[in-house]
Amino acid sequence: MTVTTYGLQHIKKEIQHLPHEQLSELLLRLSRYKKENKELLAYLLFEAYDEAAFIEKVKAEAGFMFSQLPALSYNAAKGMRKILRLLNKYTKFTGSKTAEIEFLLNFCSNYLEYADRRTSYKPIRLILTRQVEKVKTLITKLHEDLQYDFADNYNALIADAEKKLNWFKKSDYLL
Repeated sequence: MTVTTYGLQHIKKEIQHLPHEQLSELLLRLSRYKKENKELLAYLLFEAYDEAAFIEKVKAEAGFMFSQLPALSYNAAKGMRKILRLLNKYTKFTGSKTAEIEFLLNFCSNYLEYADRRTSYKPIRLILTRQVEKVKTLITKLHEDLQYDFADNYNALIADAEKKLNWFKKSDYLL
């Protein structure tokens, strides 16, 4: 015996025919099973109406996490990956490319402020370079007006990175 799985279209049609009480019961039941479902539902109910405030709150949380990074390179890299997982989760919640770019630009600037600049530990260096490349590709996919808005912040970040990190080459990452 196999369980039939239904696609999103079938589920969407079925939800439209459900009464309000049964729909709210299904939502509560769904939120019970996974922490991420509960967090997404809480975001949609309480935070989605003011995305700018949510973005600032997430940036502040990421900045606090950066300030608490351990000095040991291996543990610092683990901490940075944890911050990136958190930012990726919140990016999924917002569903906005501009929010993702803001999160990643903030991550990179926090990296420059808090990360050990003298380290030769390659995973820490790769974390920054991957995020810079990711921001660069995300910016190129935006509308021209938004590209212009983010390009200044991005290029300033790249110039700052070259000043602070002797291994970072600005010419490799400019837009």
